[in-house]
This record gives sequence, C-alpha cells and structure tokens, in this order.
Amino acid sequence: MRLPIERRLGHHLKRAEQELIAAKHAALRPFNLNPAQYTVMLAIFEEPGLSGAALARRCLVTPQTMSSVLNTLEGRGLVERKPHPVHLHILEARLTRSGRALLSKADEEAVAVEESIAAEFDDEEREQLLKFLERWSAVLNR
Repeated sequence: MRLPIERRLGHHLKRAEQELIAAKHAALRPFNLNPAQYTVMLAIFEEPGLSGAALARRCLVTPQTMSSVLNTLEGRGLVERKPHPVHLHILEARLTRSGRALLSKADEEAVAVEESIAAEFDDEEREQLLKFLERWSAVLNR
C-alpha cells in the first residue's frame, strides 16, 4: 500500500460522516424519521415545490432513492405532491401541516447534534474547517 489508511483523508472524512449519521439517526428515532427522510423534509421546507429530481440533486441521492423516500413521507401524511401548474407531468413536493410540525420538533434534535460538534471548535476553527471542506470539494469538481 502506498498510503496507509490512517493517512487517507477520505477515510477520516467518511468515518466522521458515518458517526454524524449515526448520531442523527439516534436523535431522529423518537420521530420515526431517518436522516435521509429528515434531510428531504428540510429541503422541502427550505424550497417548497421542488420536484423529485430537484430534491434528489439537492439531497445527493439517486432519483430512485428520492422516489422511495417521498413515497414513504407521503404515505405518512408528511408530504404532499401535486402537479406543477404549467408542467403537469412534474409533481411538486410540499410539507403538510403535520409534516411541518414534525420537522420543527425533529430539527431541534438534529440541530442539537450539529451544535454539540460545533461547540468543540472556536469560531476561527469552524470557519477554517468550512474553507477546507470547500477546497476539498473544489479539487474533486475540477
């Protein structure tokens, strides 16, 4: 091996991501939501009326995965999809009243996870970390 695993940045980033997902999964369990469902609901809250394809791009999942998540959320009465007023073949997703209420409660717990991590860094370190991650993405998107 040219590069031991402990020196591979991707390995450390993936481990941190998996630990974050596990912490959010535990925080969201009382709301019967998983991190993917929560992320979709948050995206819909921030941009009501997105199509499934747009949501898949925003949430970094495949259209098939998004379809499954939306079907589950719709089946639970948390999301509704209605045809776009002009492009009738496109379904716009919006949170229902119960979806907004559940998201509000679940978001408190998800934000608490984020805040517990952020509390370990001072303002300058947080800004530096964000810059490092932006640079990471820029390298991979050249």
